[in-house]
Amino acid sequence: MNLDISFAIDTLIQIIPGIPVTLGMALGALLIAVPFGFLLALVRVNQIVIVDKIAALYVSFIRGTPIVVQIFLIYSILPALLNQLVEKNNWQIDAYGVSPVIYAILIFGFNTSTHLSEIFRSALLSVPKGQKEAAYTVGLNAFQTYRRIIIPQALSVAAPSMCTASMNMLKNTSLAYMMSVMDITGRAKALAGVGYQYLEAYLDIFIMYLVLCLCIEKLFQAWEKKLLRYKVSA
Repeated sequence: MNLDISFAIDTLIQIIPGIPVTLGMALGALLIAVPFGFLLALVRVNQIVIVDKIAALYVSFIRGTPIVVQIFLIYSILPALLNQLVEKNNWQIDAYGVSPVIYAILIFGFNTSTHLSEIFRSALLSVPKGQKEAAYTVGLNAFQTYRRIIIPQALSVAAPSMCTASMNMLKNTSLAYMMSVMDITGRAKALAGVGYQYLEAYLDIFIMYLVLCLCIEKLFQAWEKKLLRYKVSA
């Protein structure tokens, strides 16, 4: 099979406008995944009655089902449910006019939150319990203890795994084309479909995601260096 270099270069240039869409989805998903994942981790670490069982079930369900299935189910069900809610309350909203990017952010955000919850849970458990007790002894409340002592140390442990989870989530956003999102993959597939030149298009997608993942890795490496002062001693 011959590789059309000219088409590959032209396609690579034309899919550049899809980068902000991809990064926007990834950032939006992280804004959901990080706080929700941390909340799940806190619930499980502190073994809050009943709630921790529900959290564990939620994590197992999301992690145990393919994200492709989650996309099909949520993108099929949510608009219909939203439309019923709109009609019931006579809201002046077009339920089916909601951008698929919003649904993509929700799907990838809640999916990634389950992976981050396990990362945060392990990181929180790595901090010696004596440090929490010492903080309470000197008069710090629970919020101050977590903000000043527990979280900084936990993040220093979690950072490498958070980097991996973030890159995996970024790569998963390539599935957003299934919801007609014109991101990197969506644009590349649309251009390739004209002349059935999918080899060149997938090569461009490969290059784009490789570069983006390398950038994310560098950002996390810089962040990890700043967190070294909080590293939990062995």
